[in-house]
Amino acid sequence: MVRIRVLVVDDHRIFAESLAAALAAEPDVDVSAAGSGPAALRCLERAVAEGRRFDVLLVDADLGAVAGAVPAPREPGSGPPPPGSDGIALVAGVRVTHPGVRTVVLAERDDPRRAAHALQAGASGWVAKDCSLSRLLAVIRGVLREETHLPPALLTGVLRELTAARKHRTDSERLVESLTPREHEVLRCMVAGLGRKDVAARLFLSPHTVRTHMQNVLGKLGVHSTLAAVALARRAGVRPADLAGDVVERSGQLA
Repeated sequence: MVRIRVLVVDDHRIFAESLAAALAAEPDVDVSAAGSGPAALRCLERAVAEGRRFDVLLVDADLGAVAGAVPAPREPGSGPPPPGSDGIALVAGVRVTHPGVRTVVLAERDDPRRAAHALQAGASGWVAKDCSLSRLLAVIRGVLREETHLPPALLTGVLRELTAARKHRTDSERLVESLTPREHEVLRCMVAGLGRKDVAARLFLSPHTVRTHMQNVLGKLGVHSTLAAVALARRAGVRPADLAGDVVERSGQLA
């Protein structure tokens, strides 16, 4: 019998232990539990080292959130929240560090926007916490067959959010394409978190010239701050400058 290894990640101990016990009663399921994102990542790494990789993570959408707090709305296409902020951030991290693991988000309420963010972050499913055990098992087995699972009531809303996010990304890409090659390189440095003086040193330009380029970037992107420019650039898929590399641009040449 092929066994399914499941890791429940929830900071509500009673819920996590109850769910783990219910899943463990299935003859083909091995289950463990973690109470936080860092604990879950340690479990994943330990399992890899021991040759016992997990197949599915069940992640609390509100992992680490204050009880009763409502997550702040995020702009369509802005990507997952910062690392460690909630369960969706954990999903995004797991997709990068453990791409073979399927993730399913467990939520207390239906939220099309957050469900869309979860899918964008790499989740294979969004399931209500109060769903039946048989339903949850069907989702676990389904995501292992490369299926994506959403509650029917969320489908229309999630599709609307994903369509809006795609349009937002397309608009952002169009604005970025209006930049000159030098402005694009300055934008990549901004995405990497460099300030004006650091950009000037990296590109062998004067701080005054960099300031002019930055002002042109903001104007062409239609934003009023560096933070807004970086957010738009990320939506458009702009990669940060490689700060570890030795290759920099100098007077139009690579040096």
